[in-house]
Amino acid sequence: MNGIFITGTDTGIGKTYVARLFINALNALGVATAGMKPVASGAQRVDGELRNEDALQLQACASLRCDYHEVNPYVFEAPVAPHIAAAHAGTRIDIARVKSLCQQLAARAECVVVEGVGAWQVPLDEHCTVADLAYQLGLPVVMVVGMRLGCLNHALLTAGAIDRCGAQLLGWVANSVTPDFAFLEENVAALRKRISAPLIATLDYDPELQFNNKIGEIIRPQILQRIIAT
Repeated sequence: MNGIFITGTDTGIGKTYVARLFINALNALGVATAGMKPVASGAQRVDGELRNEDALQLQACASLRCDYHEVNPYVFEAPVAPHIAAAHAGTRIDIARVKSLCQQLAARAECVVVEGVGAWQVPLDEHCTVADLAYQLGLPVVMVVGMRLGCLNHALLTAGAIDRCGAQLLGWVANSVTPDFAFLEENVAALRKRISAPLIATLDYDPELQFNNKIGEIIRPQILQRIIAT
């Protein structure tokens, strides 16, 4: 199964933005892509059905036309931790079902870009976390680091947890989530010294999410080739 799993050091630090960058970059190479957001908390009702904005964005930018429920099989209205949202909805998040759906997408697409929910250790039920989901899918992981105060601790803890669970950390993205983060370059340098996986890109602050950076200047071709060949 070819693809990547996008995780982050926290919620709201640009996982969907980075997932879209990868999908767009792969599309530009002529690679057939599918996007997947297996679990999403926080949704609005559209024509009587729940829709999550992040999942809609992945669905829209992928080259493969997919039904919404293929992209986002578990969607909950309340913007709370997914295990709480699932319990209140009277359902259970089934990792085996997610894996089966992802394999079905991979059979139709050359690359599946999967975005996690929240961060690496967010619970999905009483026992499993996002880490368990990523491990079962067997995809290399891209870690999005929200560059702000506290990012060093969050990034190093997350990178260490990814390594310990046996997943492959393909690389990490430094995403500027605040406009005037002091000593950005020094913080990026500190992480480069301590994380063995490569820095894929440093993204400028982009509050309107308009992709002001040129795609070809963000993600190096060798990274994309590694994803395609996985």
